[in-house]
Formats: sequence, C-alpha cells, structure tokens
Amino acid sequence: MQLTRLGFLAIAVIFHFAYIWSIFDIYFVSPIVHGMRHHSSGVEAPAKRLFLIVGDGLRADKCFQFHTPPFLKDGEDPSPRPLAPYLRSRVLDAGSFGVSHTRMPTESRPGHVALIAGLYEDVSSVTTGWKLNPVNFDSVFNQSRHTWSWGSPDILPMFKEGAVSGRVDALSYSEEDEDFTADSTNLDKWVFDHVKEFFSRAATDPELRAAVNADKIVFFLHLLGLDTAGHAYRPYSQEYLRNIEVVDNGVRELVSMIDSFYGNDDKTAWVFTADHGMSDWGSHGDGHPDNTRTPLIAWGAGIRTPEISTGEEPAPGHDEFSSDWNLNHVRRVDVDQADITALMAHLVGLDYPANSVGVLPLDFLDASEKVKAQSLFANALEILEMFKVKEAEKMTTHINFVPFAPLREGSNSSSSRVEHIHSLIESEDYASAIALSKDLIMVSLQGLRYMQTYDWLFLRTVVTLGYLGWILFALTFVIQQHILQRKSSNRRSHTAFVGFFSILVCVNGVLFVQKSPWTYYIYAFAPVFFWWQIWISKNDLIEGLPLLAQSSSGNKGWGLALQIIGLIAVLEAIVYGYFQRVTFTVCFLLGTIWPWLYGIQFVDRNRRTVALWTVSCVAMSIFTILPVIKVESLLLIHSAAFMMLAAGIGYIRYGHNIFGERERTHLEVFASRHMQALLGAQCGLIGISMVVTHASVESLRAKQGLPLGNQVVGWLILVLSLLMLSIHGFFSLGHYQHRLMILFLAFSPTFIILTISYEGLFYVSFCATLASWVQMEYKIQQAREAGKHRPQKISSTRPLNLGDYRIALFFFFFIQAGFFGTGNVASLGSFSLESVYRLIPVFSPFAMGALLIFKILIPFAVISANLGILNRLLRVPPSALFMIVMSISDILTLNFFYMVKDEGSWLDIGTTISHFVIASLLCVFAAVLELVSEMIVGDLVVFEEKEA
Repeated sequence: MQLTRLGFLAIAVIFHFAYIWSIFDIYFVSPIVHGMRHHSSGVEAPAKRLFLIVGDGLRADKCFQFHTPPFLKDGEDPSPRPLAPYLRSRVLDAGSFGVSHTRMPTESRPGHVALIAGLYEDVSSVTTGWKLNPVNFDSVFNQSRHTWSWGSPDILPMFKEGAVSGRVDALSYSEEDEDFTADSTNLDKWVFDHVKEFFSRAATDPELRAAVNADKIVFFLHLLGLDTAGHAYRPYSQEYLRNIEVVDNGVRELVSMIDSFYGNDDKTAWVFTADHGMSDWGSHGDGHPDNTRTPLIAWGAGIRTPEISTGEEPAPGHDEFSSDWNLNHVRRVDVDQADITALMAHLVGLDYPANSVGVLPLDFLDASEKVKAQSLFANALEILEMFKVKEAEKMTTHINFVPFAPLREGSNSSSSRVEHIHSLIESEDYASAIALSKDLIMVSLQGLRYMQTYDWLFLRTVVTLGYLGWILFALTFVIQQHILQRKSSNRRSHTAFVGFFSILVCVNGVLFVQKSPWTYYIYAFAPVFFWWQIWISKNDLIEGLPLLAQSSSGNKGWGLALQIIGLIAVLEAIVYGYFQRVTFTVCFLLGTIWPWLYGIQFVDRNRRTVALWTVSCVAMSIFTILPVIKVESLLLIHSAAFMMLAAGIGYIRYGHNIFGERERTHLEVFASRHMQALLGAQCGLIGISMVVTHASVESLRAKQGLPLGNQVVGWLILVLSLLMLSIHGFFSLGHYQHRLMILFLAFSPTFIILTISYEGLFYVSFCATLASWVQMEYKIQQAREAGKHRPQKISSTRPLNLGDYRIALFFFFFIQAGFFGTGNVASLGSFSLESVYRLIPVFSPFAMGALLIFKILIPFAVISANLGILNRLLRVPPSALFMIVMSISDILTLNFFYMVKDEGSWLDIGTTISHFVIASLLCVFAAVLELVSEMIVGDLVVFEEKEA
C-alpha cells in the first residue's frame, strides 16, 4: 500500500460517511411507491367537512390530567382541575378518545406526514422537517375537494406545494413570530383569530361561502404554541399548562362559531390530536414514551359517542398510564398515528391516500356493520395495492426473485382473499368480512415488510465484509508505517488484481441488472478494495504482528495476555456504557488505581501528578451518574465560571513555574507585558460572560425576552474568545502546558454562555483529567527510559509498541466520556436547547443546532490537542496514535450495526440508530481531530524534563 497519511485519512472519512448511510438503506428504506389505484368504500360520507386540529408538542397525559391552575391570582382556588375542560367534555359527552402512538423520529414533519398521509417516512426524513420540502406523496389534503390551513410556516407550505395545484390554501405567520422568549400563546391565538376572520368573510362572500359549503372539504389548524412553550419552559411549566387552557378555549369558541355558521347541520367532524409529545426536559425527536404518546379526541358526524362503564371495573383500554386522568369509566381506544388518516378519509368520503398504511379504527365509528365492513375492505384493498406495486417492482429487477408465499399460494392468494371478502359482504356476513379484511391488511403489511427487507442478507454481508476489511486495512497501514517503518514491500500481484476486479465486476453487474441505488455500488466497492489491499500486503501483516507483541515489554506469555485482555475489557465496557452510563463511573474510579500499578516509588516521585489524576477521575465519575435531565441553575453556572476564572488568574500568577532551566526564552515571552495582557483579556472575557449570562437568565425567567444588548455582547464574547487562539499564535511560546491552558481559557466563555446546569463543572473536570493524563503518560515514559541517553530537545521518533494501544484506548475512552458526561445516547434530546436562547431567541433550528453541536464538540477539540501533545512527548510518529484509534474504533461500529432495530419499541429503535451512527462517526472524528490537533499543537516544542 503506497499510501500517504492524508490519503489514509481521506479513505477513512469517505468510507465511514458512506457506510453510515447503510443502515438507512438496509433498515429504513423509504416505503413510498407510486402507480397505485385509489380505493374508497363507496358508502355515503357521514360528514361534509372535517376539522383537523393539531396541538404541536402536546403530551397525552398533560392533556387529560388534573393540574393546579397556572399563574394563580390572589383568591383563586388552587385545587387541581382539568385545564382542557371543553375537550374533556367531548370525551365524556360527545365522542371517542384514546392515545395516538407516534413513531420515531418524533419531529414535526414525520408526525404530520403520518397524520395527514398515513405514511411513516423513513427515519432520515427528520432532516427535511424545517424547510420547504414538499410532501411528494398522496395525502388527505390532496384527496379533498379543498383544504384550508392556518399555522406555522414550517409545516403548511410543504403540504400546499406537495398537493394538486390550487387544492390547498395555507395562511401562516412569519418565522420571526416563532420567538421562544415571547408569549407562545400568541401563536395559537393568531390561528384562531384568522379562522374566525375567514368565516366572517365567508358569511358575506358568496363565492367563498359556496366553497365552504361543499362536501369533502378539510380545515387544518396547526397550533405551535404548546411546542414553543415546551421547548422554552418544559411541559410541566406554568407557561405550557396555560397554553393548554388557551387551546381548549380556542377550540370551544371555534366549535360554537362553526355550529352557528352551518346552522347545526350535524355534518361537521372534529379530530383533535398532536404530531408528537414532549419530554420532561423540553425536547423531542427520540422514541421516549413522553414523545410518542399523544391525545386523540374525535367527535361530531360519524363518530361514536362515549362508551361508559357502569361497573367498578375500568372501561376497556385503560392502563396505568391513564390511571390518574379520572376517565377510567370511559372506554379508551388507542390507535397508531397513521390510522388517523384512514379515519379522516372515511369521515368525509375521500379515497384513502395511496401510500397510507393506516388501519381504519372501527371503534371510533358510529356506523352500521355493513358500512364498517365496506370501509375496512376498501382500506385493505388500498394497502394490498401498495404490496402489489412493490412486488411488481422487485419481480422486474431482481434475479431469481422469491415471492411472498402467504399472498401467492392457492386459496391464500390475494385474488382469492379479495373475492372471498367481497362474497361475504354480498351475503351480509359482515362480521366475517371485517375479520378477513383485518387479516388481509395484516398479511399485506407483512408482505410490504418482506419487500422492504428483501435485500437485507446481501447488504448485511457486504457491509460486514467492508468493516472487517477496514479494520485489517488500517491495522496493516499502522504496521507498515509505524512498526516496520517502511512502505509496503509486496509487489503488485497481477493475478490478485484480476481476481478481485472480477469479483467487483460480477457484483456490480448484479446490482446494475437489479437497478440498485448508487449507494449499493459504494458498499460493494469498499470490501473488494480493502481485501485486495490486505492480500497484497499480507507479508507485512505476518511480519509486523509478532514485532508488535514483542515490543510491548519484556514480558511474554501472561504479561502479553493480560494486556490484550485489558484492551478487550475496556472496549466491552465502552459498549456496555452505551446502555448504562454508570459504567463510565466505574471505569473512572478504577482508573485511580492505574498509577499504583507502576509501584510505590513511581507514585512517591510524582505525587502532584498522581494526586491531580486521582481527584479529577473521582470528579469525572460523578457526572456519568447525574441525571441527563438538567434544570437551569445559576449557582452551578457561576460555580464553574469562578473555577475557570480562578484557574486563569492562578496561571497568570504562578504559570512561570512550568518552564524549565532550558526554556528561558519561553519564560521571557510568558512574563512579557503583551502575554500577560492577553491572558488577562481571556480572564476578562470569562468574567464578562458570567455577568451577561446572569442578566440574560434573569430576563428570560421574568418573561421580558432577551435584551438586544445581551445578545450582541454574548456573540462578541463567543467570537473574541475563539479569536484569542489565533492571537496567541503570534507569540513563539510553544510549551505544551501553556498551550493547554490557553485552549482551556479560550473555550471557557462558551461553557458559561451555553450552559444551563453542571456542564461547566464537567468541562473543568474533563480538562483537568486530560492534563493529568498527559503528565502521567509522560512520567511513565520517563520512568521506562530512566538512565538512557536522550537529547535535550525531543525530536526523534520511535516505533510503535503494544503499550501505545493503551494510550489510544484511553483516548477512545475519553471521547466517549466527553459525550456521555453531560448527555445520553438513548435520548439525544437530553442536550437541551434552552441555553441557546441566550444567543438565538427566535426559532432557527439549523443555527440553534449548530451552536449546540459546537458546544458538544468542544471536549473533542480539547482531547485532540492532548493526544497531539502526547505524540510529541512520547516521540511517537505524527498521527500514529490517531491511526491506532481508527484501527480499533470499528469494533464498536460492527457490534452496533447488528444491534440496529427497525421494529419494537421506538425508544429501542432510536437508541440503536444513535449507537451505530455515533460509533461509526468516531473514526471520522479521529481523522478530523487529527487535523484539529495539528492546528492547535502547531509549532509546539517539547523539552526533556527531569524526573521529579
């Protein structure tokens, strides 16, 4: 392999970014197909018009529970009561209710697509949720005669642009109105006010009045206030609860107005629900039950009235979740979110949307058994139609296609099933027809599942070979470059090239015939390339592996075995840590024993370093057992800020002690007026950030919004603190401890401004742990080489040995700790957006997300600098330690690849996706962090220190 370092890094980045997408091609292929015929029941629609009201971000429990009234005034009754009394009256007196179970990702676009189109988009659809990305498939709106909609500019346009031209009208407020620091109820009041204005205009406009009196029309109200209040103040806050009251009052007034407008003609159907819920820490997106359980209340034309239980036993459908709603005597009917599409289509007599997988919830219908049987049969035909189109696509493209047996054999064939159900309806055996229609729906959905997973075996095999090939390819490159310290000595084998190239041609030929996506070609190319390179470099691999083992130490046998067992144990602990954060706590506590493994004399000679390592490890062990649900605390924010400020001032006062006798030039630069002023400016920025953050928090808490001055100063502090790194580059002070300190001070203001709880304390502890780790490794190296001649200025490099894998493993572990210290992979929403409001108060998801990601990535930049410094201190060749990390990181990735789930609990599904993506990105992180390390370490010069 005649590869350069940059070439290796480029291959690493390209390969991992390409293979990250493999789980979406395997597990989450888009279910959208085109070319289906439409189906409807043909029965008379019970309603002429439908109102769909979506309370964005409304949790089911918050909707139905009793709460202490928010913002009580003197003399008001503090007794808990329902905050949505009108909606509750619909449950008790007029309609049916239940819980609508959403799916991950619990974001606005996929949630509304499931509600309105009956389709669960693939998980990657969340990336299209906050921009004009028209819904490119069928929906209830598209099937309606006309739809009028009011609400957020983030939701309405995509359904308007994705429908037949002129079919959907959308009226939205401006994006600037989505201000997290303003009163969120104004957004919902805007919607209700404009709907009232619309019907007032319809009363005097003959053309508009005729349009709203037609049949098969839909009115859609998107209420964003609840979501905004939940993000800004949490769903248990008084602001969120007050917004529920506003929504309930708005619905009550709207129903009264509509009944009056249409003369109480009983031809209006109402559906009230939510696109997703909200976690206790004010976020959504993952599969936590608080995010997936939303209310569903339907009443009006075509909806069954409440089924009341008169006995002591709860009515059907209730469980512990609804035990405190005081609705146990009313039957609860739960549905999947996509089922609401089928319900709405039935109520106003529309064709079922062509891509809908929703099943008509019969228990919501006020209809005869005949109507139920006909409607469900049409529902089954629509889903079966999707299966037939999907099967036809596979049959025309795949070699040796194996059909789905349950719909292809004799009396079980799709045509036989359809004829049988039709004959049962004709003979008025409606109960049997309903049962067989449900069975046909179930089998058709299984058939769709079969088609979705048809390519799994091939793709899983290819991806596994790709990851295994990369691991060996990376290991071979490390051996050649940093153990044998030479380029590949193997000659190119013409026979091997022809053999591997023939395999690639055959695989690509099959992919071409099957009209496979272009990504499949990338998946197939990677393993062939890697295994070809491994084959032609096999001699280097055979020669280098024994040298790696022999160079680890003088120990053989048990010593080598213990090192290997230790490496494997740490990797397994990291894997387990993805499921239980407390694992990292145990690892940090065990890490305090590490210095003692080198003997009491070593500990005695390096008391201060060992003490700092022990204290910092104990401190770090605390953060991974703290709750990921963080509540804003000025006390914790200021505590961390004072520690940062104290560290900076202490360094200005005592920093000269880090310079040795041979570093007089560095000492003079450090003591210069300009350097002292620069360090003082960094401390000043920390102090100003404390003041500004305190003022911003108090203003936001007082509902006074974010003062413009605070916002401007906050941004200036953020930018200036980062510019300090560049300004320090003009000073020729390359001492490694000085470099780490200015890096710590540069990022400190960010961890004050963008912190809501203990994140700043974590940052201080994390930096202290890394600094002590660097010193520990350096002291260990000195102890091993005691008595050997060394140059004053460290410049020569040495070959790698097995002990360097321990250093790489520490680095790998610290990367995980940098992420898990303040968050939780099982719930990415645990990284709160609340702190971002101090800089961006108006909803801007990409800008907010960028700030949040920047904050999350800071620990990785710090650790990359520490590893780059260790490269210099330990005389390891450039990039060597980073390359070791890249050669072992995909052991985790392959592990998580087979843990990915696309069925079962949506919390489990979301967690497994997060695990795989993060583990896969670690290799890319290592490649990027090496570049960051080069930028930060730069002209660093390391002088030999005497052992203490």
